[in-house]
Amino acid sequence: MPVSESRVTFPPAFLWGAATSAYQIEGAVREDGRTASIWDTFSHTPGRTAGGDSGDIAVDHYHRYRDDVALMAELGLTAYRFSVSWPRVQPTGRGPAVQRGLDFYRRLVDDLLAHGIRPAITLYHWDLPQELEDAGGWPQRDTAFRFAEYARIVGEALGDRVEQWTTLNEPWCSAFLGYGSGVHAPGRTDAAAALRAAHHLNLAHGLGAVALRSAMPARNTVAVSLNSSVVRTVSQDPADLAAGRRIDDLANGVFHGPMLHGAYPETLPTATSEITDWSHVQDGDLATIHQPLDALGLNYYTPALVSAVSETGSSGPRADGHGASAYSPWPGADDVLFHQPPGQKTEMGWSIDPTGLHELIMRYTREAPGLPLYVTENGAAYDDKPDPDGQVHDPERIAYLHGHLSAVRRAITDGADVRGYYLWSLMDNFEWAYGYEKRFGAVYVDYTTLARTPKSSAHWYGRAARTGELPPAEG
Repeated sequence: MPVSESRVTFPPAFLWGAATSAYQIEGAVREDGRTASIWDTFSHTPGRTAGGDSGDIAVDHYHRYRDDVALMAELGLTAYRFSVSWPRVQPTGRGPAVQRGLDFYRRLVDDLLAHGIRPAITLYHWDLPQELEDAGGWPQRDTAFRFAEYARIVGEALGDRVEQWTTLNEPWCSAFLGYGSGVHAPGRTDAAAALRAAHHLNLAHGLGAVALRSAMPARNTVAVSLNSSVVRTVSQDPADLAAGRRIDDLANGVFHGPMLHGAYPETLPTATSEITDWSHVQDGDLATIHQPLDALGLNYYTPALVSAVSETGSSGPRADGHGASAYSPWPGADDVLFHQPPGQKTEMGWSIDPTGLHELIMRYTREAPGLPLYVTENGAAYDDKPDPDGQVHDPERIAYLHGHLSAVRRAITDGADVRGYYLWSLMDNFEWAYGYEKRFGAVYVDYTTLARTPKSSAHWYGRAARTGELPPAEG
């Protein structure tokens, strides 16, 4: 199906989905046996989130899931990616499951299937049980084994009706924003701990994949979702290229190296040798991490533009992450500067560049030939407000989606095996350290009444899902 200027069509089996995560939408943080996660603790710590916001209520999906599923069906979505709340299922991160917690996800999955929507489960979207953090968190090796136990529990409970599984979502954020820059939970600022956390998240992925496969039918697929960066340099100067390589190692290779190839980038230990001796990598770990994947999820929002620090010591931002911090999320890269890429920007201040998504997809088409790919997150935050008639028009988001979905289609034409796209996000929600200030949703949520109103982008995307063809960008 060729891509033309007038028509952008997708393969018939292409999945048209939307994505959410548990802490951002569920609420009900103290119901049915759920205990605190690191994000409950973090968001209730003064100064950690915008406006002191938390996910205590979020958008109350826990009580409104049936209406939300019906809305997905009305829009025409064919898939829904959501995460399971670890402390809702296993409150201490150890021991037997709380069946009341699992029952919520059983009901949700059954309702999705009844509406013809394919469920896709992410096991970990950043809500580590607080008791495991108190025991050391992701820098502690045992956390990876606790994750495998949790994966087995959920796989046994839902593997008979959910075929698509993802172990981790964006482990880079968990490791480097959570333990390096401290702008995400648990809010620690320790470069060595961040690197240990990265390895133990990798190990958790490998152990979790083994546990899932032992607990589920063979037809089910196991994947991981990486927020791999498209790293570009301001020039071809050798110093800038070296800076780009260092960030590529820390953004991408630190995770896809062990997962896809069974090894860390050769240059990574040297670049971080003053921070850690990598003795936390034990014999057999890399083989455990290097489990065969059935698919790879790619999350993309914006490219990174970097350079080396000039000889004159020119100043610039030294850290690129989700929020401001005096600490860098890039261990061993203090001599790298981040620059604002050119072009239009979203409300997050992120450059809009669909070519980066095409570049990312084609990279992993080469990096892991034959491995099916999904865009598991892509979207934009805008300052959406209802019109006097109560409707929410967001032409900027429609243009964003048209551009990025067109990039996906170009990648398919260029030989990439991309099988689905999950819009981030289904609806406005708790946006981590930004609280409720940033709206990524295709569905507007009134945070006072919690009423849902599909934005014009939701109707546009639903039309694409129903027809397999992108409507005009003007909606």
